[in-house]
Amino acid sequence: MHGKSINLQDKLAKFSDHWSPKIIAQMNDYHFKLVKFQGDFVWHHHDDTDEVFIVLEGEMTIDFKTDKVDLKTGDMFVVPKGTGHKPFAGQECKVLLVEPAGTVNTGDAGGGMTAEQDVWI
Repeated sequence: MHGKSINLQDKLAKFSDHWSPKIIAQMNDYHFKLVKFQGDFVWHHHDDTDEVFIVLEGEMTIDFKTDKVDLKTGDMFVVPKGTGHKPFAGQECKVLLVEPAGTVNTGDAGGGMTAEQDVWI
């Protein structure tokens, strides 16, 4: 069976919460997650994995301790494992994340912005 295609816009229309990634597909041990960003996130890092951000709509910034990267619709950026970072979006930004299954959105930081794990839409 080949399955059914996944329409990103349809999936994005199913939720409105910010900073709470939703899984839309799995490839081997990797999840593809849609998320909406707005405002500030927490400083964190992922000890064991890189993290891929693909901006589908909007603009965002990823702050690092000594630098930052600005991303807009169509841009992709890979945050290397172990690198402290803090995403930010002034207006709502829609992003596709690619990361190993089980990756916690707040990495080492934990806290109130930690999203529920394994939420599929």
